[in-house]
Amino acid sequence: MSASAQRARPAAESSVDLRIEGMTCASCVGRVERALSKLPGVDAVAINLATERAHIVGDVDPAILKEAVEQSGFDVAEDTTRFSVEGMTCASCVSRVEKALAAVPGVIGASVNLATERAEVRHIAGAVPAATLIAAIDRAGYDARTITAERGADDGTARQEAEQKALRNAALLAFVLTLPVFVLEMGAHVIPGFGHIIHQQIGTEANRLIQFALTTLVLFGPGLRFFRKGIPALLHGAPDMNALTAIGSGAAWAYSVVATFLPALMPEGTAHVYFEAAAVIVTLILVGRLIEVRARGRTGEAIRRLMRLQAKTARVMRDGTPAEVPLGEVVVGDVVLVRPGERLPVDGIVTEGSSFIDQSMITGEPVPVARGVGDAVVGGTVNKTGAFSFRATKVGADTVLSQIIAMVESAQGSKLPIQAMVDKVTAVFVPVIMAIALGTFVVWAIWGPDISYALVNAVAVLIIACPCAMGLATPTSIMVATGRAAELGILFRRGDALQSLRGASVVALDKTGTLTKGAPELTDLTVTGALTRGEVLALVAAVEASSEHPIAEAIVAAARAEGVAVPAAAAFEAMPGLGVTATADGRTVAVGADRYMARLGLDVSPLAEEAAKMGAEGKSPLYAAVDGRLAAIIAVADPIKDTTPAAIAALHAMSLKVAMITGDNRATADAIARSLGIDTVVAEVLPGGKVDALKSLRAAGGRVAFVGDGINDAPALAEADVGIALGSGTDIAIEAADVVLMSGDLRAVPTAIALSRATIRNIRENLFWAFAYNVALVPVAAGVLYPSFGILLSPMFGAAAMALSDVFVVGNALRLKRFAPPEVAAPPSVGPLAPAR
Repeated sequence: MSASAQRARPAAESSVDLRIEGMTCASCVGRVERALSKLPGVDAVAINLATERAHIVGDVDPAILKEAVEQSGFDVAEDTTRFSVEGMTCASCVSRVEKALAAVPGVIGASVNLATERAEVRHIAGAVPAATLIAAIDRAGYDARTITAERGADDGTARQEAEQKALRNAALLAFVLTLPVFVLEMGAHVIPGFGHIIHQQIGTEANRLIQFALTTLVLFGPGLRFFRKGIPALLHGAPDMNALTAIGSGAAWAYSVVATFLPALMPEGTAHVYFEAAAVIVTLILVGRLIEVRARGRTGEAIRRLMRLQAKTARVMRDGTPAEVPLGEVVVGDVVLVRPGERLPVDGIVTEGSSFIDQSMITGEPVPVARGVGDAVVGGTVNKTGAFSFRATKVGADTVLSQIIAMVESAQGSKLPIQAMVDKVTAVFVPVIMAIALGTFVVWAIWGPDISYALVNAVAVLIIACPCAMGLATPTSIMVATGRAAELGILFRRGDALQSLRGASVVALDKTGTLTKGAPELTDLTVTGALTRGEVLALVAAVEASSEHPIAEAIVAAARAEGVAVPAAAAFEAMPGLGVTATADGRTVAVGADRYMARLGLDVSPLAEEAAKMGAEGKSPLYAAVDGRLAAIIAVADPIKDTTPAAIAALHAMSLKVAMITGDNRATADAIARSLGIDTVVAEVLPGGKVDALKSLRAAGGRVAFVGDGINDAPALAEADVGIALGSGTDIAIEAADVVLMSGDLRAVPTAIALSRATIRNIRENLFWAFAYNVALVPVAAGVLYPSFGILLSPMFGAAAMALSDVFVVGNALRLKRFAPPEVAAPPSVGPLAPAR
């Protein structure tokens, strides 16, 4: 189509902009243009290679456009938009919002969380404006707002507080109006002679008029919310809990109005009033919802505590003088000043001074850590002692604290696989309940004593049903669990990892940096001859100071740590595969393997027992000779972390198999496995081989969780059923993982697994209560016990039970706040183990 023809088209013609990834040349552009242009309904296509944008004019579903682009060999970018949704009260509301969002062209998936009152929508980038999604939610009967980085959890907290205040006022007003109605109607059943007093002093007609007036105020005052939400939902064919409440209380009120003002229209003996039932139902549900909202608010405390860790201002150097500026004005490169007791505003590197930093809310570790020049510091942590300055390296959304908040919020808003079954049930639950209520009414109207029984039992069925509890059963547990995990220094980057981790039967561990400290240290130095340990260490360190080998660095570091004076060395010479030699303090010093000592004509047999012991521990011994005489045997190794034995013991106590995957030689790996009690060893593997090792472990033992920290662990972390990265590791490893252990402490692995098990157990308890409650009480409300036992369930008790079921589910989820890490006695400490020179 010509450019002039395109210009002639009406301005109102629809268009879509797509962001296309993978195009590198004009040929790529041509392929995409051809693929899009041949689609029915496409009038014009314009693609910009520089911006990677495609502008399509015409009336075509974005999903069809996306499919055409993908078939031509390229990808269409996706975006995720998050909304806060107000007005949802039960699982049916969740289902309704999800369906409304999924129906929007260009939406790939929508997930709505009742507990967090948030919706997360995945859609084709550029094809679905936020306003379109908000309009879809609005048409479904709910209010939505886009969540921005500035709003976030603070906005949710303010909204929740406003909701609590409104519910508290509504419940209080409803209670004040309902109490006289309840006393006037039910007092005669409880207090002897009370009914006679009311009849004498007020009269039956006046009594009913008072009850009518007060109940009408309750239903169309505090209770109007149920009608405003429920009736439109009913008319749209998607009834929710509001609809059940509106129909139930409205039916009881309407029946009572007819019995009060037009009793002649009713069969003789059936003109009873149920004003108290209508008023009490509304009041109890309002009270229950208030308690539920308050309890639900407690599930987000972890996020709010994290938000409060963010400083509001920062003291930075501007034009050579300190200046107090808002946090948002701090930029990368600013020099930030921190005084004792202050909270660090952003992440950075210490440039001057030193202090002890409390990092407990970031890592879960209660002991402050020392930080000096060159050390990294994290925003949100607290400076305990000295004053120092640091250069800002990450600000705003890039800081560790902001990323933690984002990860926790994402995990809290996700859905677990176990939720799929709940969604299927709740999608049909309310219509089924309404059908049961209608059937109850018909059966009692035909075979019951009178029509009033039909009304009361049908209303009881409507009120007793509780999709609220079903909708809250899973998300509240997820919210509390992920919040508690964050307090323990465990971040679930994906919410479904909470469920996947529980099913792991094998925990595979990388060795270097995971089981071990990841850096060699001097572990053994046994002297022979006249020289002392300090003298030998000084001479060996002097020789090794000229070497760049990691073993040499470990020996020099040990000498410095012990305060040994290291002399200068001369005539340094390195012999590959053998060792090194030099002159230090007037002595000739040689350091190397046993074959080097043999070349020098020295007998190492006097140290054979010590060498054998080191070999059994997976260490390769080195020997030192001074002035042609054997002086010492030395071992440098990567030490096992102090917490590793306890972590392995805890995993075994949880009936889990433990495997180690390492590139180290078989002898070293086997020695480590023996000392730690590791069940399976896969040694001498390349980074790519770790993926194959995981596949073999999965085939032999079921679901596998892999724990690693290095760049070379990223493929394995992605391949595992659950990838667990140590927060002390690399960014690449963390990005590939499902769970991040901020402290780098391996004991957090059994803690994460135990929390996963506790969470799924908690969810199952909630679901059992929510489903069992309805299965047991709906038939009772329908009156199945009446023929045999004369038992009927009052709608008032139904409303109370319904409210209690919601509170029970949220209260049960809150028990996860008290989750404590498993305590397992650690085995005897294990010495350092590791590679040879």
